[in-house]
Amino acid sequence: MLENPHFLRESTKMTVDPFSDVLTLTNAEAVVTGGFTAGGPWAISFPGRDKIKFFAVVKGSCWVTLEGEPEPFRFETGDVGLLAARRGFVLASDPGVPPVDAMSLFTGAGRTLVTLGDGSEFAHIGGHVLLDPARGGLLADLLPPWIHTRAASPQAAIFRWLLDRLIEERDAAQPGAELASAQLTQLLFIEILRSHLDRASLMPAGWLKALAEPRIAPALRLMHGDPARAWHLEELAKACAMSRTSFAVHFRTIAGVAPLTYLTEWRMRLAERALREERTPVAVVARTLGYTSESAFSNAFKRVNGKSPMAYRASLNDRKDFRQPLPGRGADAVSI
Repeated sequence: MLENPHFLRESTKMTVDPFSDVLTLTNAEAVVTGGFTAGGPWAISFPGRDKIKFFAVVKGSCWVTLEGEPEPFRFETGDVGLLAARRGFVLASDPGVPPVDAMSLFTGAGRTLVTLGDGSEFAHIGGHVLLDPARGGLLADLLPPWIHTRAASPQAAIFRWLLDRLIEERDAAQPGAELASAQLTQLLFIEILRSHLDRASLMPAGWLKALAEPRIAPALRLMHGDPARAWHLEELAKACAMSRTSFAVHFRTIAGVAPLTYLTEWRMRLAERALREERTPVAVVARTLGYTSESAFSNAFKRVNGKSPMAYRASLNDRKDFRQPLPGRGADAVSI
């Protein structure tokens, strides 16, 4: 008997949580890269970056001027923002204050925390989200350019606790502080995404919207829990207590694709990971994902990815950017 490859063992652990499944597949990892405190009149200009960025106000308030937005908007204590587009922005005590370039503030070995003025009125932390270069688009392409979660949102108490703990870990420098901060930052990112899922009615069709739709959740759990099974439309519809036709129409409306197309595409995402990260033979990947022959799997893979599994694996030989590197110190802090 063949041992299940790692890529399928990992996915079957998450039989009731497709959202975690996708985050794991994209290797989404949020990291805090720096912050600043300020007092008196101040303003900092941050350049646009090809990264998902986030920042939060942990004390005081400020104005945010975001490229592409007509007017500055207010950010209060406990507010959290996620910027998924390549847009520069300015944080300021007042929109009329001339900004200082963030590069000039954070450049220098070890400079991840700076102070403007007396630093007693305002405190901010920021960072970015690391994604797998090959599969990160699965998440990044479906996020809106900007998510603003306010301190008055239903998640306010959770955000406040996470932000307070992050500051405590940073300032106390206790054993394990680095790992604790990493876990807290990851939780903060997940909570931002959850707050976005609460506004699913405003999302375009896609897997992210599908994860927020309770009516099709049972079908998603089945497909993610056992992607190798030859699921039939009738089985999935029954799990959702819907007729075959109603289920198919509703699923396509929410997810943007038919149910079995979604299943095929999810299988191919799992196959990509196996081909990218493991030495599993293509024939084994095919059988583990429920295909009766390597040729059937190869045809399905090529339809989704535009190349055969062998060609896909060969194209990776000269690419070593399997994972974006962890951020360095100094100038990298301006990514906040």
